Amino acid sequence: MNLRIFVVAAIAGALGGCATVTRGTTDQITVNSIPSEAEARTSLGHACPATPCTWEVSRKAEFTVSFSKPGYEAMQIPVATRVAGAGVAGFAGNVVIGGLIGMGVDAATGSTLEHYPSPVIATLIPLHKSGAAGRSDKRRGVSSHRREVDRPRPKEEPPVT
Repeated sequence: MNLRIFVVAAIAGALGGCATVTRGTTDQITVNSIPSEAEARTSLGHACPATPCTWEVSRKAEFTVSFSKPGYEAMQIPVATRVAGAGVAGFAGNVVIGGLIGMGVDAATGSTLEHYPSPVIATLIPLHKSGAAGRSDKRRGVSSHRREVDRPRPKEEPPVT
């Protein structure tokens, strides 16, 4: 009986120093847009009808966030993973406490990783200029048509002799 308690205590101690325990296997990803209230979707199946919003995502998952809003160009932002500073510290704790088991658990769960960019922010581009801007330009005498003087002229080639 004492051997079982010792084994359970040893396993708990081994896992206590690993990144899986200290950081977890999921990450909170916040998405936002400028202007706000755009629809956002991930390639993993998460959806948000109006930004800003936050999703819980596996630390191992790389994905793409698609943004859309009427009157604006749709935009996609890829979200990748990289080793986090805190993840490295947790992984290094395995050398002292967790050993190979803890290292294997961290590698399998992706707990040493973080997502970037985080937060994910999309700056959406309007599809056309607003009517007010176009009218004010015309009132100031600015024309959308180029004058003959403004057009680039083709280079003249030297005469052939």
